[in-house]
Amino acid sequence: MKLVGPERYEMTLTRKRFTISTPSGVQELSSRAQARRPKLYVVARGRRPVYVGITNQPIRARLRLGWSADGSHGYYGYAFRRHLKAASVFIWFHPRVAGKKAIRELETIEAEVAYIVRKQGQWPAFQTEIHFYPSRAAHRRAARAVVAEIKNAR
Repeated sequence: MKLVGPERYEMTLTRKRFTISTPSGVQELSSRAQARRPKLYVVARGRRPVYVGITNQPIRARLRLGWSADGSHGYYGYAFRRHLKAASVFIWFHPRVAGKKAIRELETIEAEVAYIVRKQGQWPAFQTEIHFYPSRAAHRRAARAVVAEIKNAR
C-alpha cells in the first residue's frame, strides 16, 4: 500500500491553544488536510514520533477536539498538549478518498508505526490508545516508510 504524502506542518502549543503552519510559516493547510478523508497523522518532537493517530475529519478539527476534550465524555484529549511547546505534524492520506476499509487500513498502519517506535525503546511518549488488527506486508512497509520519513525530515 502506498500512502499519499506526507505533508508537514509545525505546531506551537500551549495547554489551551495551538497554531499550525507550514515549515515556512504559512498558516493555510492544504485542501487534502482540510478535507473529510482518511488520513494518518504523526506528531513528532524532533525526529521521534510521540503520537500516532488517524482521522477522517479535517485535521484542524481533529486537533481542536484533542485540545478541547476535558474527560467529561471519557476522552481527555492529547497528553502532549500539556508537555510540549512545539511539535511537527506529518500527515499521510489513504489513496482511497473514503470508506471503512481505508480507515481500518490506516488503523493497522497506525499500530505498526507505534510498534516500530516501541522496538526502538519505548512506545510513542504520548500515545494513549491504539487499535490492533492483523497486518499484511503492505501495512508494515507503509509503517516503515512513515517512520523513515520522520527520521529523515529536515
